[in-house]
Amino acid sequence: MSLHWALICHGLITLTIVVSFLCGQWPIFQGTPISSIHRFLTFGAYQYFLRFIGAVFGDRGTNLILSVEYYCCDRPNPILQLIYLAIIGTTYYIIVKTSFSYIPGYYLSEAHRYASFLAIAVGILLFLVTSFSDPGTVKADNVSRYLSAYPYDNIIYTEKECPTCKIPKPARSKHCSLCNRCVARFDHHCGWMNNCIGERNTRYFLAFLLWHFLLCIYGTIAIGLVLAGRLKELQIVHVLTVYYGVDNSLRSLAPYVVQWLLDAHNTQILLMVFMGVVSLLLAGFFAYHANLCLTNTTTNETFKWQDYISWQKKLIEARASTAALKANIAGMTTEGKPQESKCKSFFRRSLLQDTEAIVKKNVYDKGFFHNLYEVVFPVSTRASFLHTKSKSG
Repeated sequence: MSLHWALICHGLITLTIVVSFLCGQWPIFQGTPISSIHRFLTFGAYQYFLRFIGAVFGDRGTNLILSVEYYCCDRPNPILQLIYLAIIGTTYYIIVKTSFSYIPGYYLSEAHRYASFLAIAVGILLFLVTSFSDPGTVKADNVSRYLSAYPYDNIIYTEKECPTCKIPKPARSKHCSLCNRCVARFDHHCGWMNNCIGERNTRYFLAFLLWHFLLCIYGTIAIGLVLAGRLKELQIVHVLTVYYGVDNSLRSLAPYVVQWLLDAHNTQILLMVFMGVVSLLLAGFFAYHANLCLTNTTTNETFKWQDYISWQKKLIEARASTAALKANIAGMTTEGKPQESKCKSFFRRSLLQDTEAIVKKNVYDKGFFHNLYEVVFPVSTRASFLHTKSKSG
């Protein structure tokens, strides 16, 4: 039984670390141990490591670590791409070695041997397409077309020039310091793809997330059916009830069945847990980006709106403080005069709050279907965009 508890603890610890690392900064986890673990994993542990290296190897060791950090985090590199290929390749290899000997089985036909390979191949193809496709690079020869396609809203986007590329900066674009280029409808720079996600390849990125979510669900269910088939083929329930006298009920059989599965197929159980956790993370990530696309917003714009709203709130607070100060001064200079009624003061304050309400007006949100169409068929791939080029030429 110690092995079983070790496997359960290993799974819980792995789940906690993965969720903390990937999701610890989410607002729902603020003030929880998940948030604390996230801060330790992403900042605290590295700082302690740097101090240890400095104490043991001195400045030379610290500088070496910082140069490695610069290459990994501040320069385009294929490290995470290689890690992705290693993860998907190793996982599929383990599945082949541990489960393919039971296919065909009681519940799965031989077709799943080929279907699983095809599913993996499609996933890698989407990965390669997203990694090496043009995200929508803004250049001197197409900047005028992007300026026409994405007008400024004069709220979070105003007319300006990119100081690096020395060309006008279209609305919704951003200069990526890692790729050293301006990207139209910039969403974010994805380290896993070693590429920016922008106007032209957001559709591939969403397809990648959705397909890998479905791939993990498929793998989890397929392995579950393999294990269920082994229970049927070996007649485990029959043996337990007839030869060991276990009551034929779910509550009585479950502990023995779980014990047998952990003894005979612990690798498959760990694979199911791993793919189940990854599928949940991918589902959340896909849902977040799908919601952004359907409201015609980007990750970069969500941060811009947060900064804008925060700035507006500070302005309102400053105005309110100024108004309160003026009211106090006025009150001091008009002592002896009849005091304003509380009712009139309340309505005046309510009107002030209404007029100063912060409104988030996304001028690029044209409705569900138009927003979806813009992602699936990017502006720069349409004939009208190319026609604009011939007119300007």
